[in-house]
Amino acid sequence: MADEKEVARVIATPAAKELINKLRAEHGDVLFHQSGGCCDGSAPMMFPQSEFMVGSSDVKLGTLAGVPFYMSESQFEYWQHTQLIIDVVPGNGGMFSLERPSGLRFLTRSRLFDDDENGWLAVHPVQRADA
Repeated sequence: MADEKEVARVIATPAAKELINKLRAEHGDVLFHQSGGCCDGSAPMMFPQSEFMVGSSDVKLGTLAGVPFYMSESQFEYWQHTQLIIDVVPGNGGMFSLERPSGLRFLTRSRLFDDDENGWLAVHPVQRADA
């Protein structure tokens, strides 16, 4: 039952975890920010933590393979009823995203939470990035 265990707002496929671990080994501390812009097609972007400033209007959805995952609070309003599933597909990542040279890119898939999961999430709000 969903109220007995934590419901993850964001998860990663095994292929995504493999690329995340490779990029962490290469770049050190990194973070994800879910792009909401037109140019990157709403792609999850990975940046060195030292080079990306998470804003006061960002929320933390969770952690993937030790990497924090953020998105803007306004964008979260649209996605709050879905679990984000971070995957990897062939292609070029966002212009500044760390996976770009790999020939792979991160991709966000989603599924709707069920009623039990939504009930658990209602009493466990997302963390503000500045908290």
